[in-house]
Amino acid sequence: MSASRDQEDQADVERVLAGDTSAFAGIVRRWQGPLVNLAYRFCRDRGRAEEMAQEAFLRAYRGLAKWRRDAAFSTWLFALATNLYRTELCRIPASTFSIEDMAELHDVRGDGQAMQHRLEDQERDRAVRRAVDALPSKYKEALLLFYFHEMDVAAAARSLGVAEGTVKARLFRGRTLLRRKLRLPEMRETKPTNKPDKEEICVKAPI
Repeated sequence: MSASRDQEDQADVERVLAGDTSAFAGIVRRWQGPLVNLAYRFCRDRGRAEEMAQEAFLRAYRGLAKWRRDAAFSTWLFALATNLYRTELCRIPASTFSIEDMAELHDVRGDGQAMQHRLEDQERDRAVRRAVDALPSKYKEALLLFYFHEMDVAAAARSLGVAEGTVKARLFRGRTLLRRKLRLPEMRETKPTNKPDKEEICVKAPI
């Protein structure tokens, strides 16, 4: 997260707490995309993801005074959102096949070899999605935050409310489980560093 965004977040929070509620629009504008994307990684449904992100912003607005400023506002916001998404999925589990997945099946254009490659790519992408969705939640959450939202270990740990060593262990174990589910060749494992390295996960498909 950039320093300029941190400064903008802090300025907007101060304005909201001082009574200028319109300043919260700046926070929503900066973080709506990331929060919706994070929710979608959890539930695989775009409409539901937007509703979950909206609820996360509502809770953030009500709880702004609880931000202690010992970490970036974005870290606090992602922690709040992650906890909300966990709770929401416990209440109503995610569907295993989304509208977006169905649309992909009907969006194969072209013919011959190009069509075959497109179908193979889509099948690979769905396989990766299913594999990640099937992981135990503690591994899935760590992988999503570290690799696909590019949080470092420290930020992911704060978002999940666990120690940094726990995040590293979950990433290590999560990658191993993911490779087995996808039947990828076993590789020599190294514990993750503080910075995301997408090559470590050994899959190219978006999830």
